[in-house]
Formats: sequence, C-alpha cells, structure tokens
Amino acid sequence: MAKSDKSVAVRGGSAVERADRVENPGFEPEHKRIHDVNPEKAAGAERGISILFLLSAILSVTAFALNFLFPIVPGDLWSVRLNTLLVGVAIAAGLLTLGVGTVHWAKALMHGHELVEERHETRGDEPTRKRAIEIFQEANKESGWTRRRLLRNSLITALVAFPIPAIALFRDLAPAADPVKALKHTAWKAGTRLARDPSGTPIKASEVTIGSAFHVIPEDLHNYEETFLNEKAKSAVLLMRLPVEELNISEERKDWSYDGIVAYSKICTHVGCPVALYEQQTHHLLCPCHQSQFDVSNECAVIFGPAARPLPQLPITVDAEGYLVAQSDFLEPVGPSFWERTQ
Repeated sequence: MAKSDKSVAVRGGSAVERADRVENPGFEPEHKRIHDVNPEKAAGAERGISILFLLSAILSVTAFALNFLFPIVPGDLWSVRLNTLLVGVAIAAGLLTLGVGTVHWAKALMHGHELVEERHETRGDEPTRKRAIEIFQEANKESGWTRRRLLRNSLITALVAFPIPAIALFRDLAPAADPVKALKHTAWKAGTRLARDPSGTPIKASEVTIGSAFHVIPEDLHNYEETFLNEKAKSAVLLMRLPVEELNISEERKDWSYDGIVAYSKICTHVGCPVALYEQQTHHLLCPCHQSQFDVSNECAVIFGPAARPLPQLPITVDAEGYLVAQSDFLEPVGPSFWERTQ
C-alpha cells in the first residue's frame, strides 16, 4: 500500500495518527476593553453597577410596602387590579435592575480573555483538589469579588432584599381563619330559593327538564356586599334532573331531592376547581383541572381521578309557589378534602 505524509494507515481496526499534525495556533491577542486599561472607567462602572443593585433592593422593599399601601379589598375588583399592577411592576423592576447589574458586572469588570479546558479524566487526587482551590482563587481575583467590596456588598443587599415581597405575597395566601370553619357554612339556609347564575332569577321545578343542568346561586346572595365573591365561590351549585328510577338514593338522603332534581356543590373536592362539565347520558360530572369524575346518579361518588370524597349535596325541596328552595345549608364542608384535616 502506497503511503504519503498525509495518509493514515489502519492496523487492527484503529487509526494511526498522522506524523504531520497541525500545531495548536493558540489564541489571538486579547482585545483590551476600556475598563481594563482605564481605572477611572472601571471605577465608574463599579459605581453604576452598585447603584443598580441598591436600586433593586429598594424596589424589592417598595413592592413589599405597596402590598400594604394598596391592599386588596374583598369585593373590589379595582383594588385587585391596582395591587397586582403596582406590586408586579415593582417586583419586575427589581428583578430587571438586579439582572442588568449582574450582566454588566460580568461584561465590564470580569476578565474577558478566552479560556480553553482540555479534556481529561476527572480524578479526586490531591493535585486535582489543589488545582480546584487555585481555580476558585483565580476566579475570585479575576471577578474582583473580594477586592471590590462596594460591588459585593451592594449585590448581597439586593439578594437579601429580593425575597421580601414574597413574604407579603405568601402571607396573603394564609387563611385568615380556620378554613374548615369558614367552608362549613355557606350562604345557603332553609327557605333560600335557588337562582340562576349570574342573573339571580329563581328557578321553578317545572323549568328543570330531564337532562338539563343549571349553574345555581342563592337568590339573596346580593345581600353579602362586602364578601360577595367569597360567598359566591363557596355557594356555587350545579342543579340537574335525572329520571327518578336512575337515582340511587340512600335512606338518609331520600328527601334531599325533588322528583329527580338534585343539587351538588360545584367545588371539586380535590383542590377546589369548578366542576362544570355534565354528561347527561352517563350522568357524570367532570372537573376540567385534574379530570376527577363524579357519578350524579350515585350521590356524586368519585369514579375517577384524585378527588378524595363525593361532592357535598345541598338538600332541596319546593315552596308553595313551586320554586326550588334549600332545606338547609350543606351538612359538610365544601371544597378540597385536605382542608378538613386537623394538625
């Protein structure tokens, strides 16, 4: 076989390297930045970055304060919009200034020369650990973390202030009262008429045909002016009518329905999503969030999904004028089952 200085011979399935390998040309001369050669420019960049970090800290604290200066008032949608806008803008601006300052620090003051890391087997021997320490020391020297105290301290201040808005936001998620007690009582009471949502028009039993479904609220829900949204969220009900012979009713609930008309809480017992999809042929209710399914013909027992218990049933009857009315409030808490657990 003819050979040349550019050929490769194959022996035993492995290639023999060429004798005329190209030498590593190395890197081009480093292009110095203005901050590398001008100490005044570097000092100015350091001050500017520190200002950005301190501004980020101020904005984080501002977001925390705005959550209390412009609180969310129950039932006032404008207060919700204003609080969300102001707190959101302050948090976003704090994140933006923190990010811009970090990127500017990396591009203006940290070293800009190119690096290459040769492939090698990672070992845990003493020389490797020693070299790792040297690398950290070099990184510290090149970034100026120890030397540039103004930058370091302002960045630490921004990072410490950054989680402050979360304290206020997570605080608002905590229940103001015992959730079991709050969800055990709704706006339903004996004699309250069932009304269409959102019009508030009372419903007669004769209007509910077999296979139909109504989204229902208490007729007098408008009386809860300050807590209207909370009461509506707890009191939402689905009203359906099935053939009486297809209802499997237990002895203790035999008088909770009227001529095949049943009413169940609209709040899923998994995590509280609205159960609003009714399949009239199978009599199944579907929660769109996590696909829990409930069998209306069998007292809304769970037949699929993560829900832990049936939907609470609202006992109903009719009044002298033929309107559907509640016999009482729900006899168990509505909503997710985990809210019933005690610590």
